[in-house]
Amino acid sequence: MLKKWINILSKHWKTLLLAVLLLGITYVNIQPIGQTVFHQLSLAEGARRKLPIYSVETPEKKVAISFDAAWGAEDTDKLLSILNQYDVKATFFLCGYWVDKYSEQVKKIYDLGHEIGNHSKTHAHGGQLSLEQNKAEIMGCHEKVKNLLGIDMNVYRPPYGEYNNTVIQAAEELKYFPIQWDVDSHDWMNKGVDYEINRVLNNKNLRNGSIILFHNDAKDTPTALPIILKGLKDKGYTIGPVSDLIYKENYKLDTAGRQFPNEG
Repeated sequence: MLKKWINILSKHWKTLLLAVLLLGITYVNIQPIGQTVFHQLSLAEGARRKLPIYSVETPEKKVAISFDAAWGAEDTDKLLSILNQYDVKATFFLCGYWVDKYSEQVKKIYDLGHEIGNHSKTHAHGGQLSLEQNKAEIMGCHEKVKNLLGIDMNVYRPPYGEYNNTVIQAAEELKYFPIQWDVDSHDWMNKGVDYEINRVLNNKNLRNGSIILFHNDAKDTPTALPIILKGLKDKGYTIGPVSDLIYKENYKLDTAGRQFPNEG
């Protein structure tokens, strides 16, 4: 019997391999749009991997709060009210079409002192785009915000958390700091308020310099956020936007994307 199966495999290994590859491709392509992929695309052999900033090495007990805005806006006013109640400023990474559709919300976010970040023009998969196409995605959003608010953004979060060297190079050539996160609230999973609270406050990665990910339209975040902000403050953390946390010059990244100031 074993010999029979070995003969079958030896004759049909190419067909079996193709089937496995097709199943893998199907799995990647059916991931829901709301899910954060958080994945590094493969590199050509010998290429040096470029990284976004996942977190920051700092002796200060501070973290950054960020919200990605790519879909609805129904909860945005609630989130802004909560942030104001706890005297917290955050970074809102906005897509270009969100800026078009919710321009008054964009103005309100900015007028309340929060940082506006770039989340691309159309929320495309940057890993599937060329260098120039990635630049067009970044600048498409940049120009919309510039026209609306008169400001130049300088922090960029790739859609889906997906990046490769081309994505990072595009951001850097446009004078943007590419930003990831090291604490994911999983709010997009809609697993409940308690899950989200625990996911942030007891996250194994939570430490000085952490960047925390939320979304502006997640069902449980308006309820969980006050408890999370209080919990972070009770742990002694100062909470602010991404640009107040990262180093803007004379820095390096380790292999985990943690940003360090250069010594000397």
